Amino acid sequence: MNHALTPHDVIVAGIAVAAGLAAALALRVILRRLAVRAARTRWGGDDIIVDVLRTLAPWSAVAIGLAAAAAALPLTHRVGHNVNQVLTALVMLTATFTAARVISGLVQSVAQSRSGVAGSATIFVNITRIAVLAMGFLVILQTLGISIAPLLTALGVGGLAIALALKDTLANLFAGVHILVSKTVHPGDYIRLSSGEEGYVRDINWRITVVEQLNNNLVIIPNAKLAGTNMTNFSRPEQKLSVTVQVGVGYDSDLEHVERVSVEVAETVMKDVAGAVPDHEPAIRFHTFGDSRIGFTVILGVGEFSDKYRIKHEFIKRLHQRYRAEGIRIPSPARTVALQQGGDPVIPHPRTPLDTAPDRTG
Repeated sequence: MNHALTPHDVIVAGIAVAAGLAAALALRVILRRLAVRAARTRWGGDDIIVDVLRTLAPWSAVAIGLAAAAAALPLTHRVGHNVNQVLTALVMLTATFTAARVISGLVQSVAQSRSGVAGSATIFVNITRIAVLAMGFLVILQTLGISIAPLLTALGVGGLAIALALKDTLANLFAGVHILVSKTVHPGDYIRLSSGEEGYVRDINWRITVVEQLNNNLVIIPNAKLAGTNMTNFSRPEQKLSVTVQVGVGYDSDLEHVERVSVEVAETVMKDVAGAVPDHEPAIRFHTFGDSRIGFTVILGVGEFSDKYRIKHEFIKRLHQRYRAEGIRIPSPARTVALQQGGDPVIPHPRTPLDTAPDRTG
């Protein structure tokens, strides 16, 4: 200490602190208005720059004010050095958290643009945030004069023990990275596992994959299990898919007329119902001589998996109404029960019109 503390020193220090606080408040107001203007532009870089400055600039102003106040006070060289180190570490810590938030936000934006959905894979966001914070922490320690070499050596030696203790967690972490890098599953895809779980993938984080079922329930699946099971992805390589509806008509029906009417109804559904594929050409395929009907399949196109329920619902209603108007009969199975006196009932097998033809082989 060069001289005793005087009221003048206290006043100068107070003015420096007040100036730093005032500058911080002024910067917050200015940057808030700049953020509003930046949000109106098409370029996203100005939003990132303003976001960085909104956190870093005010805290830097406060740190500068405190540093100026410390310089105005009659502190010893050691105390002044320690104060400057602490303020420098404070600014660097603020910069580290700001950088972690901004970089992780950029990663999340890229992931959302790739997946095309609001929910995104947070595994890359979390890894990025942890990496930035770890590097910032090491830089702060080095700035404070603390050697990081022993710390890195200790981490290297203890890495094996940590890996053994967190074996399942690391397995899920690398499985999640593998799933995303291989592009087999993205957030927003509709998947079905061999174990029966199905739904939309809402998020893939460092440990689990969150799947939302159509009834809004969430299924939590460990990444390692998802990577090691058989899975059907209904959204890749193309989100559009075909669905089939099984129909049957009586043997007395004119199949050409049935095909024409069914195609007309299907084309109307494709054009009128939301979620259908308007340019899809419905197809009719007869395939079975059943017990009481001729069975055929109608192939419809839907935009995504969940749309198939609405499309099939509308198609069946309209087809039933049109069949009634056209006089096309949809028979139901019929059985004849013959009772024998003193014995068990005899239930003959249902017979189709083809079964009634006489046997001419002999």
